[in-house]
Amino acid sequence: MGAASAEPLKPDDLPLAGKQTMAWPVDPASNTVRSGSRLNKVLLLRLDSESFDPETKERAAEGVIAYSAVCTHTGCDVTNWHPDRQLLECPCHYSFYDPKEAAKVVSGPSPRRLPALPLKIVDGRLVVAKSFTGRAGFQQT
Repeated sequence: MGAASAEPLKPDDLPLAGKQTMAWPVDPASNTVRSGSRLNKVLLLRLDSESFDPETKERAAEGVIAYSAVCTHTGCDVTNWHPDRQLLECPCHYSFYDPKEAAKVVSGPSPRRLPALPLKIVDGRLVVAKSFTGRAGFQQT
């Protein structure tokens, strides 16, 4: 997982309880940044893992959690972080997500949680452990 480059991030690269970091997964076989589709964009947060529900804790790596950065309502990027409430917000229509509880929808029009991207640590770096837990993006009706 890299932010600006193909260099994988370490947990300490992310500020504890700080604003989310946007990143693109890197294909380990080809070392290619998977930025061809905006649906691949992920947001990373590092929080106290003791505050995570069991589902979130299972997907985290040293307190780092990853979710699709694309809102499930209309596809805007989830760019706002409220450190006081520890909630993510999509600024387009004000959907709020709780990253400590598998990015469940706390309020707003979003129909479903943000898909999680399970992580693991390999050689001190953050690595994708499994595929997204759901389809990234939104579904038109």
